[in-house]
Amino acid sequence: MSDAIKHECGIAQVRLLKPLEYYKEKYGTAFYGVNKMYLLMEKQHNRGQDGAGFASIKLNVQPGERYISRIRSNQAQPIQDIFEQINQRINAEMKENPEYADDVALQKRKIPYLGELFLGHVRYGTFGKNSIESVHPFLRQNNWMHRNLIVAGNFNMTNVNHLFNNLVELGQHPKEKADTVTIMEKIGHFLDSEVRKLYKKLKKEGYSKQEASPHIAEQLNVAKILKKSSKNWDGGYAMAGLMGHGDSFVLRDPAGIRPCYYYKDDEVVVVASERPVIQTVFNLNFEDIKELDPGHAIITKKNGDVSITKIIEPLERKACSFERIYFSRGSDAEIYKERKMLGRLLMPEVLKAINYDTINTVFSFIPNTAETSFYGMVEAAQDELNRQKNEAILEEKESLTDERLQEILAHRLRTEKIAIKDVKLRTFITEDSSRDDLVAHVYDVTYGVIKKDDNLVIIDDSIVRGTTLKKSIIKMMDRLNPKQIVVVSSAPQIRYPDCYGIDMARLEDLVAFRAALELLEENNNSQLVEEVYNKCKEQVNLEDKEVQNFVKEIYEPFTDEQISEKISELLSEPTVEADVKVIYQSVDNLHKACPKNLGDWYFTGDYPTPGGNRVVNRAFINFFEGNKDRAY
Repeated sequence: MSDAIKHECGIAQVRLLKPLEYYKEKYGTAFYGVNKMYLLMEKQHNRGQDGAGFASIKLNVQPGERYISRIRSNQAQPIQDIFEQINQRINAEMKENPEYADDVALQKRKIPYLGELFLGHVRYGTFGKNSIESVHPFLRQNNWMHRNLIVAGNFNMTNVNHLFNNLVELGQHPKEKADTVTIMEKIGHFLDSEVRKLYKKLKKEGYSKQEASPHIAEQLNVAKILKKSSKNWDGGYAMAGLMGHGDSFVLRDPAGIRPCYYYKDDEVVVVASERPVIQTVFNLNFEDIKELDPGHAIITKKNGDVSITKIIEPLERKACSFERIYFSRGSDAEIYKERKMLGRLLMPEVLKAINYDTINTVFSFIPNTAETSFYGMVEAAQDELNRQKNEAILEEKESLTDERLQEILAHRLRTEKIAIKDVKLRTFITEDSSRDDLVAHVYDVTYGVIKKDDNLVIIDDSIVRGTTLKKSIIKMMDRLNPKQIVVVSSAPQIRYPDCYGIDMARLEDLVAFRAALELLEENNNSQLVEEVYNKCKEQVNLEDKEVQNFVKEIYEPFTDEQISEKISELLSEPTVEADVKVIYQSVDNLHKACPKNLGDWYFTGDYPTPGGNRVVNRAFINFFEGNKDRAY
């Protein structure tokens, strides 16, 4: 994605099912779980580089011994920072106490971060809050072991205000409205309630408080707590949690918006946001790893029993298609095939744009994450070139000479590495006043590979704002003197904000929205903007389930092609000499390429939860009123 947007988060959870001595004997170290967590987090660094956190729990420790460890970082390389600190602490303990070396029980008692239960998180600060207090996992502490709660998630809730008010009605005084705090306190409330009920029951049976504690841990119904806690959640989430005594869970939203995968054998239970991460770290086959069903939780009790339990009635599956287009690692076997297919399905429109002149066209990609869809596009282009060769041979077969045959067969598809990214824009640009000049130098080009009057086709994952294309990429491509620059997006036009974890909150930032506004003005239909505003305002006090997405009406007067043509104009400044054409994937082709991930609300406005319609209408109200606040 040439536009820098913050997005997603990644979770990793590991539960060791054997005593630590087992891992020491089999794998040579009692720190097997810590090592695996490092790999799981590092291999998900694509999902978040603003912060990272790690928590561990030791099982069956004595009172007075520390059993929860947590470390978080918002440094430039947060994962490395976390594990450097962990290693330094462990190495210092081992150096000062050489007697720990061969005594795993002593290591467990005395060395922090060593345990049987681990939770890790990598994040992007989608709300611009990158302070250490915003970094997961969050910890809710209590002297009762089973009331300790650690929470981390890949998620965003659309109804944080409603959930916050629910907590206030329960008599709580939350310290802030952040959705992570709100969710944790909601789970914590029902955890406390369940513990109290169990204690009262056990007290009637004659148990003292001390005697009751292990029975509470054993009898605690995690599924029941999650069902009560998540009753009013509206959003996309893969929510992970640890309880101080050793129970753990990961809960996925009922529409399956956010991804979640797991693996279990007799040694370990592991959950992560991406399948190939588990596959690589534990050296597994594709089919060994399962996807957690929407609305279900994987729950591991302290005794090691694992269950997959339906917590919320599943909705129509709307797994995020952006995961397939861009966010998730392309090493997943299914995602790799899907991204190639996205490129292949674009080729008919590309061929029309270049008038089927594959000989005088150079194909390339930008950025590197678009490389896989580029392969699919090139394969389809090669098929077309082969068709042209066959046609030429058949047409000239009566007079075909060896020299002419060799000339026809010598035609090759021209692919080049045209654009090179020099810097990571988001790491240093902080103010709009300096942005344009800096954006113009984010990419450089490879000179000498384009002949004058060639077509240049360059594929991108998606075009969100179009800023980098306009200010940098297209201008630099134009320096190569092509006849035509065709920018191809493997994703459809992004028309609506996301509210489930991707930082696309403002409508006016989206180039497709700006194009629609331009077309309305050109067609003397600008009054539609105020009409839509009034309709959105009328719904402000309605229940979420009654709210409609009226922003769709902004796009309805125009075809996809008309909006694409206007985007082409918006992204081509007067100084650009080449003709510029922007081609987008169709929604139908997106669904053909990614048939299991049909979440497409950012393209279609069809939000999978009621809160989505409220968010898009609020985003439009904010735009119309000139309010720069986020819509969620």
